[in-house]
Amino acid sequence: MSSTTPAKPLSELGLMIEQIARLLVDYSEQVQVREVEGENTTVIELAVAKTDIGKIIGKQGRTAQALRTVLTGASTKLRKRTVLEILE
Repeated sequence: MSSTTPAKPLSELGLMIEQIARLLVDYSEQVQVREVEGENTTVIELAVAKTDIGKIIGKQGRTAQALRTVLTGASTKLRKRTVLEILE
């Protein structure tokens, strides 16, 4: 995030992803969530400690897919299109 632009507070969806991620990882203080709003879509970027990336992705990507499914369901209720991007 740029130091000249004040950080915008996370939306309900961003907070939800942050809370779930903090419960899954060992180093919860290193969980960072950022929202990038586009014209039609909001991208939620999730970054965790390198040692926790496997816990967020899960076996064969199942945990990441479950996070995306929950996010899609919640964003549909809010009539938004939201995508989760896991940063390494």
